[in-house]
Amino acid sequence: MISATKFQEEIEGIIKNAIREDVGDGDHSSLACIPSNATGKAKLLVKADGILAGVDFARQVFEYVDPELELNVQIKDGTPVKYGDIAFYVEGSSQSILKAERLVLNAMQRMSAIATKTNSFVKLLEGTNTKILDTRKTTPGIRALEKWAVKIGGGENHRFALYDMIMLKDNHIDFAGGITKAIAKTKQYLKDTERDLKIIVEARNLNEIREILESDGIYRILIDNFNFEDTRKAVELIGDKCLTESSGGINERTIRKYAECGVDYISSGALTHSVYNMDLSLKAV
Repeated sequence: MISATKFQEEIEGIIKNAIREDVGDGDHSSLACIPSNATGKAKLLVKADGILAGVDFARQVFEYVDPELELNVQIKDGTPVKYGDIAFYVEGSSQSILKAERLVLNAMQRMSAIATKTNSFVKLLEGTNTKILDTRKTTPGIRALEKWAVKIGGGENHRFALYDMIMLKDNHIDFAGGITKAIAKTKQYLKDTERDLKIIVEARNLNEIREILESDGIYRILIDNFNFEDTRKAVELIGDKCLTESSGGINERTIRKYAECGVDYISSGALTHSVYNMDLSLKAV
């Protein structure tokens, strides 16, 4: 995974780009009718049940837009919320509050939706040893926010991007000439470039699992689109040789059964690509 420093750089880049995109050469709606010295106060109103996420991000947005804005947090990230709750109050320049409003809402609505969905999966896994993972199926440009939300919801992050972990999927394997060749070439590449990256290899059937196990140094095997029976067989074959991960169309109805097959992880793109934003509003007080 990427370092905390790199992750923070991603967050700062998101804020900078989003303000550039949204504000441009000025919030002319506010500039036109609100005096530059006017001050005000607003509240973040929750209008749906779920898990709140993005409060710490909102703090960074307000700080970026105007360091003089004061944030009074009432509910922290990761807390269950219900309709009518107030997450925070923000006070200071009215123009600054309005300039930051849309970015704060857009981010928090999506982050809260992702945290809520992730938390529902986490609850379905209670009592098992299986953990839920996100994927790279994220919204371009805001991956750091979406992966942050998964963590807030109680899930774990898969690799952040292509550069922080090796993942040999079906196309890599086919283009490389097979599993054994793909693994061998990968190990040589890591040696030649002096990189220390974990290797995950995807398996499409039990025979591919057997072939993967002939190579050492594999961190995790991705058991992709297996049924329950074959997943149990795969877990038995792999034993303690490396970690296991199930993926491929797993949903709320099937996740528990896959966990009961004994896999260490279940990855789900739905955590980030199939959510409906939580309803939140920033209202003047």
